[in-house]
Amino acid sequence: MDDQSCPQPRPPMLVPCNTDICPPEWVALDWSECTPKCGPGYRYRIVHCKSGDHGDTGPSSQCIAKDKPATTVRCTMRRCPLPRWVTGEWGECSAPCGLGQQRRSVQCLNHTGQSSVECPEVSRPSAMQQCENNCETGPSDSPDECKDVNKVAYCPLVLKFKFCSRPYFRQMCCHTCQRH
Repeated sequence: MDDQSCPQPRPPMLVPCNTDICPPEWVALDWSECTPKCGPGYRYRIVHCKSGDHGDTGPSSQCIAKDKPATTVRCTMRRCPLPRWVTGEWGECSAPCGLGQQRRSVQCLNHTGQSSVECPEVSRPSAMQQCENNCETGPSDSPDECKDVNKVAYCPLVLKFKFCSRPYFRQMCCHTCQRH
């Protein structure tokens, strides 16, 4: 029937209820991503003390401290890459002429480039190696002239240990090696 047929006034369709204001309570926002991106880390979130109608943020002292949700939690995204040995460029040869040594830096670094002690020692690259610089003959020397260049008398040892077959020793001890 239409409203005119019913006795007036019409009763209210809505009546207020629970008119008491609710006490303040903790409201937690969403969790952050896990930080760092690999290995063990943490997720964070913000937790506010809100008024009963969830309108205004109030001081934390208005909410019950023991009921406050966690603001951090442990997490692990994936395993981090293992630390690895990183080498620098080889330095200059220590000898301007003949055999010498050259060095380079060797460091164990983690995936962020920080120093680490977790690289396996058995796979550590060498930080030093033998090098050789050619000994040029001076302008007064005849290219056909064969002589022992090295000032140290080790050419007899080169001969004794049969090193004359090696180009470096054959050049340095030309005179000695030529006789045998």
